[in-house]
Amino acid sequence: MNILDRIVADKRLEVQRQKAVEPLSAFLKSCYMERPCVSLSCALAESPSGIIAEFKRRSPSKGWIHRNADVEKIVSAYQQNGAAASSILTDSAYFGGEVSDLSSVRAKVTLPLLRKEFVIDEYQIYQAKAIGADAILLIAAILDRETCRRFTTLAHALGLEVLLELHGPEELGYLDTEADVIGINNRDLTTFETRIEHSFDMIRHLPADKVCISESGISSPDTIKNLRQAGFRGFLMGENFMKDSCPGETLKKFLQQLNNEKDACQSLRNA
Repeated sequence: MNILDRIVADKRLEVQRQKAVEPLSAFLKSCYMERPCVSLSCALAESPSGIIAEFKRRSPSKGWIHRNADVEKIVSAYQQNGAAASSILTDSAYFGGEVSDLSSVRAKVTLPLLRKEFVIDEYQIYQAKAIGADAILLIAAILDRETCRRFTTLAHALGLEVLLELHGPEELGYLDTEADVIGINNRDLTTFETRIEHSFDMIRHLPADKVCISESGISSPDTIKNLRQAGFRGFLMGENFMKDSCPGETLKKFLQQLNNEKDACQSLRNA
C-alpha cells in the first residue's frame, strides 16, 4: 500500500468509530446547519492575494511541523493579516488535526473555512456543515466520478462549496462534477513528492470560467506571480507559514513582499 492507500484505509475505520459515537442525527441539532456559508470561490476571485492560509500541525512526509499550534490564535491572525480564506486539517492520525479545530475557530473568524479532509463518506459532509465549514475538499484520487458527483450534489444541498482536487491529466474527466473551485495539487499523494511545475502543466486543461487554485510547494512571491499570470486565482499554502512560531506574522511579511513585487512591476510598466 502507498501512503494514500493507508490514509484512506485508516479513514474508513475512523469514520466507522465516529458514527458509533455521534450518529448523523446529532448533526441536525448544530446551530451551524442553518448558517449561510461564506463563498470560498467568491472570496478567492475578489482577493488581491488569493492565499488560502492553511492550519496543520504535522504531515506524513515532514512529521511534526508545529505540534502545539493554537488554531484559534493562528487562524484569527491569518484573517487579521490578509488571508483570503483558511484551510483547516481535521485529520488526526496523519496531520495532527481534530474535528473540533474547525468548530472552535468558526466563532472567531468570518473567513471562508475549508475543511481539509479525506472525504470518503457522506457522513463527513454533514459533519463539515455541522462544525461550521464553508467548503469541503473532494480528492479525485480517492473517489470515482459518480461518487464525486453525488458528494458534490449533497454538499451544495447543504450550502457548502466544493474544492475538487486533481493531480494528473487522467483525472480531467472529473471536471463535469460541478465543483465550485478546481485545485491542482503539486504533491503526488501516493509518494508525497512535490513538483510546482505540475500546476503550469495542468492549467491549460482547466475551464476558464472556474476559480482554479494551486496547492502545495508554494514558498515565494515570485511563484505566486507566475501562477497568477498562468491563470490561477488561489494559492493554498500551509507549511511555509506553520513552520514558524507565529504563522500569522509570517503571512503578513509574505504578503508585504508580494505587494512590493506588484508595485515594482507596475512601476516598470509605467516607466
